[in-house]
Amino acid sequence: MKTRLIFSLIFILCIIAAVGAVMAVNEAGHMSGGMKIASAAFVCIMLLLIVVYRKIVMPLRGIAAGMDLIRAQDFSSRLVKVGQPETDRIVEMFNTMMQSLKTERLRIREQNHFLDLLISVSPMGIVILDSYDRITMYNPAAGDFLGRKELKGLKFGEIDSPLAPGIATMRQGDTRTLRLSDSKIYRCSRLSFMDNGYAHPFILIEQLTREVIKAEKRAYEKVIRMISHEVNNSVAGINSMLSTVASIMKEQPGEESAEMAGIMDACADRCMSMSRFISSYADVVRIPEAKCRMADLNERVMRSRGFLESMCSRGGVEIEFKLTESPIEVMIDDVLFEQALINIVKNSFEAIRDRSTGAPGGTIGEKYASMPTECTGRIVIETSAETAPTLTVTDNGAGISPEARSHLFTPFYSSKPDGQGLGLIFISDVLGKHDCRFNLHTSDADGLTRFTIVFPEH
Repeated sequence: MKTRLIFSLIFILCIIAAVGAVMAVNEAGHMSGGMKIASAAFVCIMLLLIVVYRKIVMPLRGIAAGMDLIRAQDFSSRLVKVGQPETDRIVEMFNTMMQSLKTERLRIREQNHFLDLLISVSPMGIVILDSYDRITMYNPAAGDFLGRKELKGLKFGEIDSPLAPGIATMRQGDTRTLRLSDSKIYRCSRLSFMDNGYAHPFILIEQLTREVIKAEKRAYEKVIRMISHEVNNSVAGINSMLSTVASIMKEQPGEESAEMAGIMDACADRCMSMSRFISSYADVVRIPEAKCRMADLNERVMRSRGFLESMCSRGGVEIEFKLTESPIEVMIDDVLFEQALINIVKNSFEAIRDRSTGAPGGTIGEKYASMPTECTGRIVIETSAETAPTLTVTDNGAGISPEARSHLFTPFYSSKPDGQGLGLIFISDVLGKHDCRFNLHTSDADGLTRFTIVFPEH
């Protein structure tokens, strides 16, 4: 711009000088030698200015225009050759560079678009963080896993989700497998990628629920079948021998023979108890497929009301039914659902017993006997259909300890000394066959434990 202004001023001065010379000639009537020299110098200067403009100013203007294109990131425009070999070489090189930049930017845009599509449809949750561990970007799968539609700007410690606390404590490079209270299992990794020379942390969340449950089920099914087969075969032979010996001893006279016969019968009973104990494990792997049909959820709950009230009243536990007035239509298997509901209420009853007596364990009869006459236990069975068909069983029992929370729905794990660790596995399997979402959680706010079941909408 400055060069153009200088040349313009020089050109104007030359014109003024030429006009002055012409006026002087007109006044004098003739041209002196000095005027001739001045005129020739003027012509030379004009020619020189034209040459300099074409040789220097025009290339400089072209280079300046190219710089403006780069600054504006306009890689589609090209410079025009000016007819000067050196300048045209620069123009040609510049145009080639612009074409390369355009091609590279197009390729990067296509790659970024492909990655955006891939991330958005990926079943793996992806969360990108800034240097302060605040969420800057996430895909829909991550939002579903964390149960929030809007996560941008939040830290994991600020998210109300069962999965968030475990991720919040992860360090760079950590990989953890988190088992939640809704039986879901996630593998979470905290990694980083480089962008503009800086490391940006991100979280990968992979749901392993189906794969892990299938692997666990295959493992314990094989173990249970093998143990059940061996134990039942052995028990059958032992019981046969014990019955024969007991029959022979009973035919013999004397108190010693009668006493030995009683011992044989006691041994036979103990063997049968062991056989029933093993069979209870085998029953878990023989759960039939759900034969669901459309039915009223409230009506199915009321079918079990008599049995549930009887079970709770014998232990001094109050049970209340808060069912909606209008029917709630769901796809349900009557037999399997009833067994799952009984198991859920039974767990609530035992949690109240543990809180009241402070001494878990014992047989079913001992559990009822150990309950105080005046018990403050309360179980509430509630249905709703505001967002989706939902059944909630709430109790004011002992609650779920922090240690037990990470082991819920784990095969063979039980916090009770006499527990087999199969009740929640049975419930999880049955609800899974109904395609239900469920969650078992003790609230920190009110101390109540809630088992929430959400049925799929049809």
